Amino acid sequence: MSTSPAGPPPPADGLVSAARRNLRELAHGLSHASHPPTPLFADAPKPWQRLFPYGVVIALAATFIPVTINVLTTQYGVGGGVAGALGVAQAAPLLMLAHRPLQAWWIIFPADIVGACVLLAHPGHGYDVWPWTPPVIVGYLFVLLALGLRETRRTVIGVWLMTGAAGLALHWVDPGRSSGSALLLFVLGAVVLVIGTAVRERGEAQRRLVEQETISEAERAQRTLLEERTRIARELHDVVAHHMSVITVQADSAPYRIGGLSEEAREEFGSIAASARESLTEMRRLLSVLRSEGAEGERAPQPGIGQVQALVEATVRAGLPAELSLATEVAEAAGRGDVPQAVELSAYRIVQEALANVVRHAPGARTRVSIASNDGSLTVVVVNDGAERPGSPLETSGTGHGLVGMRERVRLTGGTLDTGPLPDGGFRVAARLPLDAPLTSEDS
Repeated sequence: MSTSPAGPPPPADGLVSAARRNLRELAHGLSHASHPPTPLFADAPKPWQRLFPYGVVIALAATFIPVTINVLTTQYGVGGGVAGALGVAQAAPLLMLAHRPLQAWWIIFPADIVGACVLLAHPGHGYDVWPWTPPVIVGYLFVLLALGLRETRRTVIGVWLMTGAAGLALHWVDPGRSSGSALLLFVLGAVVLVIGTAVRERGEAQRRLVEQETISEAERAQRTLLEERTRIARELHDVVAHHMSVITVQADSAPYRIGGLSEEAREEFGSIAASARESLTEMRRLLSVLRSEGAEGERAPQPGIGQVQALVEATVRAGLPAELSLATEVAEAAGRGDVPQAVELSAYRIVQEALANVVRHAPGARTRVSIASNDGSLTVVVVNDGAERPGSPLETSGTGHGLVGMRERVRLTGGTLDTGPLPDGGFRVAARLPLDAPLTSEDS
């Protein structure tokens, strides 16, 4: 029984190539800072917050320089000149932690290694800490914290590995003198780097979230504005186009309906019809800038009072207890076409936006919609109770674009709008839209 030949073995140098690539990336991270030389907290709103990192690094340098020199001279027996040079080399670069922590590490790390080698030339005692002295350990932890707050993961991992490698190499040089400070610094350094990196990444995530929310808010405001412009353009087109079309038809048919017209009058009516057609064409061209041409929604019939009942029923099916009170005279007048189309559409949109706001901000609240006529005006009132589940709205904050759209619609019809919270925690929207003639109930 024959078997198919196995595929070609993987390249033998695959792991070697990956290791080389990772080493190159680590070397690049150690040699190139991942941030510009701007101070820590440079974007803080208050001056004392911006100055705080400088005060910290000055205090660190002022503390560790004399402490390091004193420890080297009194505990390890190092000469004053050598101890002074090592103290300055190991502690003075702490001043750079506020804006250039990686460059400070490149100075402090070799200085710490040189200091450990210098101590080998002096006799050790049983209580001596080697290869890293106590001031070196504490100061180095501040360096690692600054690196974790500013540099990428790749860089801090490289720093941590090099710190461990240096401590291991020094331990091999003189195992009998090693007191475990290399392992201590390696472990504590890992903890400090994790804390610093976590704080940095959390801050970056919060900044990205704020930026994304700002972008989303701007896009939402722009989208709301464009949608409202489109709706207003449709209404304007429908109202003006109707009247201009009537003017055109009347001007064209006047010579046939009215007898005995002079030639000048016929020409005048023809000029009126031509001007009306031209104005209608120009208006349509202008309105095409305000709305998206070719969308199917633009060709659909515009909703009115007759569709409010279906809107409320759809809201009830969505889980919002709502009830509608529609005056009989209003429904009959709308059915006869006695209510202006702009008023009908505005009433529908106001109810639609008000119900949407209840769903978003007060889910489960009982809502009452009322549409009636009073003194030649159409009154639209939407009132909702407080949310049944306090603290659980779908949106905890609003942009107010819905109320802006309502006011724009009411203003177009010459009406008034009153909105505001109620004492029981609910909300009320009341619009008054003027009609051409008062609606009256038909007598039976």
